[in-house]
Amino acid sequence: MRLTRGPKSLLAQYEGAAFTYPEVGATAGTLPAGYHHLIRRTRIGDGSATFEQASSALSAWRMQSGSGLRVATNGPAEVGRTVVLALGRPIGLAIPCRVVWTVDEPRRRGFGYGTLPGHPESGEESFILTLDDDDAIWLTVTAFTRPGDVVVRLFGPVARGIQSHFIDRYGRALIREANRQT
Repeated sequence: MRLTRGPKSLLAQYEGAAFTYPEVGATAGTLPAGYHHLIRRTRIGDGSATFEQASSALSAWRMQSGSGLRVATNGPAEVGRTVVLALGRPIGLAIPCRVVWTVDEPRRRGFGYGTLPGHPESGEESFILTLDDDDAIWLTVTAFTRPGDVVVRLFGPVARGIQSHFIDRYGRALIREANRQT
C-alpha cells in the first residue's frame, strides 16, 4: 500500500506496471476461483437521454470522483488507460488501476479495470451500464478481489466492507451525474 498527497504525481510510474493478478479481463466473463466475488446492480434512471449522460459520466471517471475519491488519469476510460485513485485527504491511500476492456454498444456501455502494484487489493472490477427494453438504466458492478498485502489480509472483512460502501457510493454518484441538468 502507498500513501500520496496527490495521485497525479504517481500516474507516470504506474503507466507500464504489470497487473497484480493473472486473470486479466475475467470480469467480462467467468469470475475466477480463489477470490471474493461481488456483483451489485443499481437502478440509475430511465430513458435514452439519461443513459447517454450516465455513460458519459462513467467513461469520464465522474462516478469515482463523485463518490469522494480523487482521480488522476490522462483521459477517458479506454483499454490501456491507467488511473490512480486516492482515498483520503490531504494524504490518501493510492489505488492504481488500468482499464483492461471496454464495451460500447447502443444499449450497453462500460469498462473493467485491474489492480496494479501498490493497490490494497488484487483483482478486477467492472462497471456496466445497460438500457433495458423497458428503458430502465442499470449499473452492474462486478468484482473479484483478494487482499493485495498482509495489512489488508489482516483486515479482510473491513476491506470488503469498504469495497461494498464505495460501490453504493458509485451508484449514488452516477444517479446524480445521470440526472444533472445541463
